[in-house]
Amino acid sequence: MIKAIPVKNEKELKEFIELPYRLYKNNRYWVPPLRRDVYNLFDRKKYPFWEHAEREMFLAYRDKEVVGRVCAIVDYNFIEFWNEKTGYFGFFECENDPEAAVALFKAVHNFHKDKGMTKFVGPFNPSTNEEVGFLLEGYFLEPMIMMTYTFEYYHKLAEIAGLTKAKDLYAFYIEAKNAPMERLERMCSAIRKRVKDLKVRPVNIDEFHNEVKKIQEVYNDAWSRNWGFVPMTDAEFSHIAKTLKDLIVPELVIIVEIDNVPVGVSLTVPNYNFILKKLNGNLNLPGMLKFLYYKNKIKEARLMIMGVKKDYQKLGLEGLMVFETLKAGMKLGYLSGELSWTLEDNYSVNNTIIKMGGRLYKKYRIYQATV
Repeated sequence: MIKAIPVKNEKELKEFIELPYRLYKNNRYWVPPLRRDVYNLFDRKKYPFWEHAEREMFLAYRDKEVVGRVCAIVDYNFIEFWNEKTGYFGFFECENDPEAAVALFKAVHNFHKDKGMTKFVGPFNPSTNEEVGFLLEGYFLEPMIMMTYTFEYYHKLAEIAGLTKAKDLYAFYIEAKNAPMERLERMCSAIRKRVKDLKVRPVNIDEFHNEVKKIQEVYNDAWSRNWGFVPMTDAEFSHIAKTLKDLIVPELVIIVEIDNVPVGVSLTVPNYNFILKKLNGNLNLPGMLKFLYYKNKIKEARLMIMGVKKDYQKLGLEGLMVFETLKAGMKLGYLSGELSWTLEDNYSVNNTIIKMGGRLYKKYRIYQATV
């Protein structure tokens, strides 16, 4: 018999966090996150997202064994921004057990009904600014940093529980050797001639605090009407910036300015999953030594943020940032990378990536259900 119960104590929190390490133990593609980071993500005092959101975490038991988990989330900033009563679900993991999945999603449904929501979407872990989606295509490839890997049968479980497709997300792969660099250089040269007082530069680490403010300004303007977007608070952005500061390579963080005003930004991060794969979720002394040893052996990167303020779109600035990133990456020894994620119906961005040598190689699906 299946029971889905809320997480109420430290023992149940540990069971919630440890479940994927057991489920994916023999899966060669899953990359175990650092347990420390997962605990911090659920800590209301350490993770600023919870300042404007509430949650209920559920575990599914078959007899006395945990067979599934899920988290129901209400983000009040999303509700205020979009003026719609939509909740989230996230952190879904489950054995191939339809009865358990139905029980978990029923718990999510009831949570959102009690909160006055009219529907819920997900998985968001815990929002669109973190890991999202069930993997739909690309099961025989490891995920890049901050991208999900999930079992193929999750789609069947979601559909049995009454969820339907909300949106697909795309991930593109690009190899530096296949990028049309000469054509891109001609295109970017024309943009530089056409746009007056244009400056394209890497982030200045010595002025990191001020640079973060500029990046946040662009981010919250450029993505403001994208599906699922919610502006990040100052505390959220500072938290992410602090997390990434020691991980970024300055040459791979591009800022575009016109008349000294920041109008575009792209953030590319080395694929640290290459190292996480070797740590098994623990950053102890041997793990730290492995991190230092393998850090300079990473040959892939992920372009995870790219955007231009609305008033400056359609000037070709996205192509300019990709070109500068490719040049810098090749110089630093990165051979290939991922551009992700994009919305399936963001045709202009997707076509731009394809023209620059990217190929669609993974898809992810977001689901929804009415309450």
